Order: sequence, then C-alpha cells, then structure tokens
Amino acid sequence: MRPLLPTWRLPVPPLAPASACRSCCASPRRPAHQWRGRASSPGLGDGSAARPRARERPPWRVLFFGTDDFAREALRALSAARENKGDQLIENLEVVTVPSTSPKGRPVKSYALQAQLPVYEWPDVASGEFDVGVVASFGRLLNEELILKFPYGILNVHPSYLPRWRGPAPVVHTVLHGDTVTGVTIMQIKPKRFDVGPIIKQEVIPVPPQCTAKELETVLSKLGASMLISVLRNLPESLKNEKQQPAEGVTYAPKISVALSCVKWEEQTPEEILRLHRAVGSMIPLQTLWMGNTIKLLDLVEANSPGLADQKLTGQTVLPGTIIYHKQSQTLLVCCKGGWIGIRSVIFKKKLTAADFYNGYLHLWFQQNSQAQLKECRFQTLNFTKKKHGKKSKLLLCNSALSI
Repeated sequence: MRPLLPTWRLPVPPLAPASACRSCCASPRRPAHQWRGRASSPGLGDGSAARPRARERPPWRVLFFGTDDFAREALRALSAARENKGDQLIENLEVVTVPSTSPKGRPVKSYALQAQLPVYEWPDVASGEFDVGVVASFGRLLNEELILKFPYGILNVHPSYLPRWRGPAPVVHTVLHGDTVTGVTIMQIKPKRFDVGPIIKQEVIPVPPQCTAKELETVLSKLGASMLISVLRNLPESLKNEKQQPAEGVTYAPKISVALSCVKWEEQTPEEILRLHRAVGSMIPLQTLWMGNTIKLLDLVEANSPGLADQKLTGQTVLPGTIIYHKQSQTLLVCCKGGWIGIRSVIFKKKLTAADFYNGYLHLWFQQNSQAQLKECRFQTLNFTKKKHGKKSKLLLCNSALSI
C-alpha cells in the first residue's frame, strides 16, 4: 500500500525541456507523484492506494475535464455555483480540455476562456489543491494515479441510464436504436475502462417523440448539470450511498463513422432511415450514390404524410432506390425496404430543393420512360470505404456525446 500523502500540494520541480515526450506517459524527468504536467498512462495499480485528506464540507475545489456542448452545460452550472457567494458551493474551478483542430475550438474551452477560468490542454493538468474532479464527455481514460489525487475521486456525468450505452456516443445510439427512455448517470471514474464505475445518482426520462440526437443532448445536458450540483451539495453522503452497476443490460455506444451515414436502401426500413437521420444528421448528412455521384440527403420526411401516399407505385414491383417525384408537395419519394421515404432537399454540387434536383437532373430520364434507364436513375447504396476518401471511414465521434 502506498503511504498516505501528508498534503495535497507538492513541490513543483522544473518543467521538462520542450523535447520531452508529448504522450500520456509521465516524463521520466518528473517524479511519479508530480501533479502538474502530463497525466501518466492508464492502469498504474490496483486501486489500493489511499487518497489525500478530504475537506468535510463545501465549498469544493474542482478540476473539470470536458470538451463538447454537453460538457459545457455542466461547466456553466459549476461556474454559476462558484459565482454564488451567498451560498458558495465551489471555491475554485479550473478546466482541462482536449486539443482541437477546428478553428472554432472546443465548446468547453471557449466557455472557460469567456468565464476567465484557467484552462489546460490534455495531457497537461492543473497544479494546486482540488477536492474532486468532474468529467463530462472527455473521451480520455484517466489513470489511477491521477484519480487518487482527488480526495473524493472523479465524478462522471454520463448521458445515458447506465449500464445502457456505455461508451463515447450514448445519445446518438439512444436515438438510432429507437429507445423510448433514457437518462443521466452520475458515477465515479475507475481506471482502465470507460463507464464501469459505481453509480452515485441516476434519473430516467422519456425520449421525446421524433427528437434528434442534438435535441436530446440539450435536454440531457441540463438534467446532468442539475444532478451534478445536487450531488456536490452533499458530496460525502452521496458517495456513501453509491451502488454498483447491474451486470445485466450492458450495451455499448461505439464511435460514429462517416460510413454510418450511407443509406442502405435494400436493408433499411423507412423507420430505420428516419431514425438514422435524426441520430447523425446534425453532424453528417445521410449519403447515397446516384449515377456514380455522391448525393447528400438533407430534409427527410415520412412518405405516409398527407398528399404523398397517392404517388407511390402501389402494386408495382420496384427496386430499392427507385425515385418518384411528387409534384404537389415538391418531394422526392425513394423506395426502401418495406416502404418509401420522402426527401425535400439534397446536396449535389450545391444545395438543391427536390424540385430543382428533379427538373435539373431527373426529368429527362422520366420523359423517356425507359425501364432500363429508370433502373439507372435510382439511388444506390454508397460503399464509403471504396471511395477516394480512403480505405477506412473517418471516425467523427471520438471524444464525446456529439462532438465532431
């Protein structure tokens, strides 16, 4: 067993030179217990080491780890609690985020800078004394040595009703699989694996009908922020009442790739295609192949809407991907497994309405009324892995609930 650390603050040795390793492994030039600097690699022990001495009551000193819009809502709640001097829950708040190649940067970093909070980019972390860590949509494994530096451990705000949808994309998979209920779980972080720690607080809510993943994320982010503040108000008691996750009902929410956006007309039903659109459409439009060209599908609707059903080729045998233009509603109807789907706008070189796409590209084929050419004219499943984009489809959802 490691000896009990006599205090949280430790002496800070000189920083390693710029040539030191930038990986998540601790630099050999720093002591293993060094707090400021790079987080060391996962899995450094069996969890038996003692934590530093804890405060018994708030205000707490919090180090926050997060990246995306879901995490920003939790950070906003913590920042507001820090500003409330009359009933101060948070004394000190600092932020760790993940570097971004996007010009816009990470939502958490943008908010932290706006709120004038200290910000560090992983694997750099803060120096100083902290009582508890908070993680929301961070997407990096935190090692045991780092976790044990917090007297109360590290809390994770996870947007699912665990053990349903462990992993980096729980909100997307909730919508994609048509779940009728979901929730938020506040749990403790454990090293080596994601989302397996004991549950501190859980709330379940119904999934709003026809909601998108982005809309559901907004609902869950507000719920999660509220639950986090509730846990922090009575943190020692909350941790005493923690419970282990059930062994039954475990499902996984893997990262989302561009390949998922390719519609499989022969395999997917109208309901499945609409769910796919609501799940990933806010990040990547659904895609299909037409005459050797990629078409992006923007505005999808049910084909059994009033005024559409009369245009479907009832009683006729048609191939999946067959396109009909419904002039009255200015909608493309596309045949899929077991039914039809409606499309009101696409991207082909530029954004086009269904009417523009029909008038500019489909009309000549329909005028000729040739069965062979009608077959040529249909949408076909796009095999993304064989296109020039590369051998493997690009992963979009790598770090969080919904971030690109």
